[in-house]
Amino acid sequence: MTNAVTDRRALLREHFLMKALSDDEMDRLMRFSTMHGYKQNEVIFRRGDPGEGMMAVLKGQIRIGIMSAEGKELIYNLIGPGQVFGEVALIDGKPRTADAVAIEPTEVLVLRRRDFIPFLEADAKLCIRLMAVLCERLRLTSELAEDFMFLELRQRLAKRLVRMAELFGRPWRQGVIINFPLPQRELAAMMGTSRESINKQLRVWAEAGWISVDRGNIAIHDMAALAREFQV
Repeated sequence: MTNAVTDRRALLREHFLMKALSDDEMDRLMRFSTMHGYKQNEVIFRRGDPGEGMMAVLKGQIRIGIMSAEGKELIYNLIGPGQVFGEVALIDGKPRTADAVAIEPTEVLVLRRRDFIPFLEADAKLCIRLMAVLCERLRLTSELAEDFMFLELRQRLAKRLVRMAELFGRPWRQGVIINFPLPQRELAAMMGTSRESINKQLRVWAEAGWISVDRGNIAIHDMAALAREFQV
């Protein structure tokens, strides 16, 4: 087995859904799967496209969201290496419910529905783990809806930055840096607000010493202070 295949297996094994697959099952899954590469800002799929299966990110970052009729984008989620997306289509085979776009050069492993369903049919524990992934997505969607209804912008932005630091952060000087650029335009699309509003709030936190921003990368220096913004 080549080093590249071994690396892909190891990365997939880190995901909760794949942890309990045997080596033989993982080998079968790798044989059925296909690799696809995408350039920065290239569309992986659009809302309404056929839902043919699930994808796992091997390298790069992906944003999941929708575009309104007026051309306004709302970003639901950001997906990084070792994470899966498109799992709803894996179950029902229906059209995609959102757009997926590569934020940077990205490689994904495609697990097609016709190949993965036999794994589910033969393994009740795998079915339960997949249901847990779906429930996690549902909880995230519900939480986002509640946040838009009940939290102010500064609270929603603080909560999103803390969550992203937990998922994608790495130690950096005095704090944690989110391990990919977060342009203010994309942050605004996540928050459903203007770039100017995001810029104003980030400046407030930067002046307080809680964060710093350098070329779109955000470092959090006082995680506790930022967390208090949405815990009050």
